[in-house]
Amino acid sequence: MLSVVLEEHLAKLTADPASAASAPSATATPMPGEQRVRVEGGPFAWYADLPRAVGGGNCAPSPTLYLLGGLAAGAVAFIRDVLAPQCDVRLHDVTAVARCEEDLRGLAGVAGAEPRLAGMSLDIRLDSPDPEPRLETLRQAWLDRCPVYLALREPVAVTVTWS
Repeated sequence: MLSVVLEEHLAKLTADPASAASAPSATATPMPGEQRVRVEGGPFAWYADLPRAVGGGNCAPSPTLYLLGGLAAGAVAFIRDVLAPQCDVRLHDVTAVARCEEDLRGLAGVAGAEPRLAGMSLDIRLDSPDPEPRLETLRQAWLDRCPVYLALREPVAVTVTWS
C-alpha cells in the first residue's frame, strides 16, 4: 500500500513532469595537508581516499567502495521506499551486498595490468511474507527502473573536460 507521502509526491510528479527533472552533481577537492579528498553533493559532504598500495592514505572509503555502496544502497532504499509500496509488498527486511574484483596494479599503471573493475555482482535479499508473483513484480520493476543499476548495466556516455 502506498504511503500518503509517496502518493502525494507521485501525484505532483505526474501533474508537473518538469518538477521531476533533477541534475545532481558532486564536487571533489583535495583536503590541504591530508591524503583524503572532500566530496560535496547537495547539502552533504563526505570523504574518499585511495588504498595505501597505490599511494593513498586509506583514510576514507575508496571511490570503488562508493560505487559499490551506491549500487547496494540504491537497491535497498529504492526497494524499501518506492517499489515495495508501489508493488504492495510487505518487507520485514531488505539487504544488498555489492562486490567486484579489482587489480590495484592497473590503477597504479603497471604494464599489462587491467585497471577496469571486473566480476561486479549484487546480492539482494528480501524478507517478505508475500507471494512469489508479487515479489517477482518488484524484482522486475527494480531491474527496469533502478538508475544506478541501469547506468552500470548500460553505461551512459561520460563527457570529460579538462581546463
